[in-house]
Amino acid sequence: MNFGDNEFPVQTVGAQSAAMQVTYPATIKGVQDVEIRPKTSGFITRINVHEGQSVGAGQILFVIDNETYQAQVRQTQAAVNQAQAAINTAEAQLNTAKLQYDNSVQLHANGVIGDFELQSSKNAYTSAQAQVNQAKAALAQSQAALASAKEALSFCYVKSPASGVVGSLPYKVGALVSASSQPALTTVSNISAMEVFFSMTEKDVLEMTKSAGGLNAAVNNYPPVKLKLADGSMYPYDGKVVKVSGVIEASTGTVSMIARFPNPEHLLKSGGSGSIVVHRENNSVILVPQSCVLEVQDKKFVFVLGADNKVKYTEITVDPQNDGSNYIVTGGLKMGDKYVTNGLTKLTDGMEIVPITQEQYKKKIDESSKIGTDGSAKGFVDAMTGKK
Repeated sequence: MNFGDNEFPVQTVGAQSAAMQVTYPATIKGVQDVEIRPKTSGFITRINVHEGQSVGAGQILFVIDNETYQAQVRQTQAAVNQAQAAINTAEAQLNTAKLQYDNSVQLHANGVIGDFELQSSKNAYTSAQAQVNQAKAALAQSQAALASAKEALSFCYVKSPASGVVGSLPYKVGALVSASSQPALTTVSNISAMEVFFSMTEKDVLEMTKSAGGLNAAVNNYPPVKLKLADGSMYPYDGKVVKVSGVIEASTGTVSMIARFPNPEHLLKSGGSGSIVVHRENNSVILVPQSCVLEVQDKKFVFVLGADNKVKYTEITVDPQNDGSNYIVTGGLKMGDKYVTNGLTKLTDGMEIVPITQEQYKKKIDESSKIGTDGSAKGFVDAMTGKK
């Protein structure tokens, strides 16, 4: 078989299936991350937890100086006791006034006393009733003050509102804190499951929504996603997309999405980072081996064979995601086009070539390897591979 310096293998563009994976930068957060802040101002007198400790809902995390609040509770408790004693006295006086009034009614009926004495007894009974009502109102007011004082005292005992894991503890015993202190006393994170936040382009979300028949359907039918951790390893559990923002971030043109992952070993930590990996099947795409593509200043080119057997230096656009071996071509090539696969560095725009098939090219390479290392064989191999 004769070897020609202007013979180059070409490939015809056809539809192929491609299994690609798309990655998105992601941040990891607990399903429930609660900032712990005091409701009152004061000095921290006790810290009951340490970083990374698991706590339950209602558990006391911090204690704030509460001597003043305890004094207010004692004072209002004394007022409640005093008001209760006043009620007891008023009720005793009411019972006495009632007995006197009942007796006066009997005496008036028998003609022993007149109307004036009866009315006086009735007025005394009515006044005793008013005293009891007034004492009860004073008791209710004192009890409200006591409840308020106890609530203020309870604010000195900062409790966890939910079960989870304690985050960092930026304050030490003796620090003055308040509801507006920055940072918060700590964060309690529920890490039994983790939410991983990532963003998709508006285009991807639109395609996903159209193909699924609506945003809710797209979320429900979204395939399981994987998580690549910061050290490059793959997290062993798959995640499920559970939420998609209905608002496009104007500055980035992206849509926020949330995938939920189980976290039984507590390997994932709130605030961590990683990458969401989505596997995507493309059933009818144009695939071009990366070895057939020339890159010049972030642009990609192939040599397309024309009807006159002249090659044209043609720019193509590709999907930014690839498998490391092939490009998915999104523009510049169409079905039926032919492009040169080997010897690209020997070509120039408009150069006329003799196209051969991939099978012919492979056969010539195989035959040349059998011939040995003589000049003619080596020259052909160098021509085909683009070596100088």
